[in-house]
Amino acid sequence: MQFPGAHILSVKQFERSDVERIFAVADTMRPYAHRERVTKVLDGAILGNMFFEASTRTRVSFGCAFNLLGGEVRETTDIKASSLTKGESLYDTGRVMSGYSDVIVMRHPQPGSVNEFAKASRVPVLNAGDGPNEHPSQALLDLYTIKRELLTRQQQVDGMHIAMIGDLKHGRTVHSLSQLISLYKKVKFTLISPTELRMPESIVEKLRQSGHEVLETDNMEQGLVDNDIVYLTRIQEERFDSKNEADIYRGRFRLNQNIYTRYCQPNTVIMHPLPRDSRDDANELDNDLNQNPSLAIFRQTDNGVLVRMALFAMTLDVSDQIDKYSREVNWYTERRF
Repeated sequence: MQFPGAHILSVKQFERSDVERIFAVADTMRPYAHRERVTKVLDGAILGNMFFEASTRTRVSFGCAFNLLGGEVRETTDIKASSLTKGESLYDTGRVMSGYSDVIVMRHPQPGSVNEFAKASRVPVLNAGDGPNEHPSQALLDLYTIKRELLTRQQQVDGMHIAMIGDLKHGRTVHSLSQLISLYKKVKFTLISPTELRMPESIVEKLRQSGHEVLETDNMEQGLVDNDIVYLTRIQEERFDSKNEADIYRGRFRLNQNIYTRYCQPNTVIMHPLPRDSRDDANELDNDLNQNPSLAIFRQTDNGVLVRMALFAMTLDVSDQIDKYSREVNWYTERRF
């Protein structure tokens, strides 16, 4: 695809070569994300960060990524604080807000909403999650993390085994990630969930048609065996009609150090898009794994800044100018990575 000026709305936009280009640019962002150097390549540019659904990591990560490239961020963080509550359409909002920004990142609870907004926007729009539908930047950072973690083990994405666990019906992260992985070759997917929360059949069928092996099960212990990556998700409480309905499934699949040791390979990578639900009745990813070197959840969040910096640089067509506008930092920057 041609990135300059493009909307990033769905992983369906990408070919494998596009993904590899994003990852190559993300690699070049490491000195800036690590505060070893500063660049002002987007000095004067404005990001409209429009989040109409709760977010911490995605919202702050996008804002941080834009700031690290030298740009400024303007935020809308509550649908109640916008004119949408007065009946304004997404089209009108997109038309107006794109006049104030050079690029817009948007999250909205309704599937297809970001695409509708983008039709009216005069600047690139990046989808930060549209309900249970898609979350393309999360899928990219997850796959980037998978690739880097496997490289440390002399493995590749092609031919890997991955288990996805939890609410696979409503989890937009697993929807986007599985479709992105489908661009690679001969991957084995083990999809572990309650029967009622299985991965949408359309996605499963696409994986199989793309030549991948897919096993669906509600037996977590059996499904954990022989995987390179274990990717957990929380129960998406906000997607259910009531909290009581979500409570039926909460805490059904939990991973702790004991279960990991018994069923997983010694170096199986543990991933989670966060937030993990640490309440006692959920606790799908136990704190006793925090010191496990295979726990990659915080490396995921760090990688998110790199990938989002790359998306901004590519859509605004400055990826070859980063160093030209850079300098050494002049403050204390030691970090523990």
